[in-house]
Order: sequence, then structure tokens, then C-alpha cells
Amino acid sequence: MTIKNQFLTLGIAVLAALSGCGDTATNQKINQEQEARSTDRNSKKPAAEAETKTILFFGNSLTAGYGLDDPGLAFPALIQQRIDSLDLPYRAINAGLSGETTAGGKNRIDWLLNKQPVDVFVLELGANDGLRGIDPEETYSNLKTIIEKVRAKNPKVEIVLAGMQVPPSMGQEYSQKFREVFTRVAEEENVALIPFLLEGVGGEPKLNQADGVHPTEEGQKILAKNVWQVLEPILEEQAGV
Repeated sequence: MTIKNQFLTLGIAVLAALSGCGDTATNQKINQEQEARSTDRNSKKPAAEAETKTILFFGNSLTAGYGLDDPGLAFPALIQQRIDSLDLPYRAINAGLSGETTAGGKNRIDWLLNKQPVDVFVLELGANDGLRGIDPEETYSNLKTIIEKVRAKNPKVEIVLAGMQVPPSMGQEYSQKFREVFTRVAEEENVALIPFLLEGVGGEPKLNQADGVHPTEEGQKILAKNVWQVLEPILEEQAGV
């Protein structure tokens, strides 16, 4: 399905939907999730805890699971279920923040990196930049800075970048430049790329909430598949499977 067809039904309302859904309790949520997972794993596998690696999902409302009844229905939690089913030594942390831009992410990442080491970093930012019409060069620069910061703190980290696209209503020239930002960053920084996070979901009414942009529970399952296709071989290689 082409990007034109996928986003034909989306309009200016998309901008308000993505950028207006702030989550002031995100930091508290991250702390609670870390503590809960740590307690659970310590009770089940105390000897293996030291070997457990961390995957940090760093994104916006798509990662945070905005609008879902349970954050456990968002794709990072679904990825954790796959990991557990395969008995891979990883825990997933959802650091999604609704309304986040790449500029905001660039400022927020230091706080997260100071909390713990990161073995795999999944970067899902840029959608709000595109819908606000921010210069693609600024998005490009911010994404590269985030990656540089993550590597400076965690030299052996594996990084996955989630590609994003904007509706045709943003203009053909802008849409193309925005889409190319992600391929440029992936090539220059030598990171794995998810070509389009919303592949199979964007523009599909049944897979999106009433705002037309945030995935439903079923839509999040497809996002998880899109991410897993790129993430699985990285985890298996890193874990020596």
C-alpha cells in the first residue's frame, strides 16, 4: 500500500491528535515499570538477573500506547511477551512520551541514560516533527544527536531506528524529504531501520482509534510485528542464540 493511500483519510486533525496528548506522568510510569519488572524477575530468576539485558523503547505516543485501556497492550509490552516466550534474556522498558518531538527527546534522553545501562535502543521519534512541519534537517540533526548520546554512554549498544512518514497533505516535496531523513540517519549511523513503523496500520480506520492516528489494540499488534522483524535477529545475535 502506498503512503498516499495509507494516509489519504488523515487531515489536519492528525496534528492535534499526536501533538496534543501530553503525558506528564511518564517518568513515574517508567520508574514503576522498572521496579515491577525487577521485582518479578528477581522472584523468578534471581541468579539470572545480572545477565538480563535492557531494551529501551524511546518514542512518542505510538510507543506509549496512547488511548489504550492498558499500557500493556502497546507494542513494547507485546515485544516483551515474544521475548519471554523465546526465553531470551531481555527486559523491555517503555519510555514513550505522548507529544514528544525529536527536540524534546534530545533533551530527555540524558535523564534516562543516567538511570541504567542500555543494551538495545529502539528510537521511535519524528512523527510529531513531520506533522508540525518542522524542517527535516532539524529532525535529522536531532536523531543523530540522540544516537550519539546513547553510544557515548553505552559503546556496545545496538540501535534500531523506526522509520516514519507523513500524510500527503503535508506536500509531496516535504513528505519525501521527511521520509528520507530516516534512511539517511540509518545509513550514516549504521543502525538497523524499520522502514515504516505504521506499515499496514496507517490510514486503516479499523486499526486506528477515533482520532485516526493512534493504533487500536489490533493495530499495536501489527506495530509489534513490524518492530520484531528487525529486532529479533539483533537480540538473538547479541544473546548468542
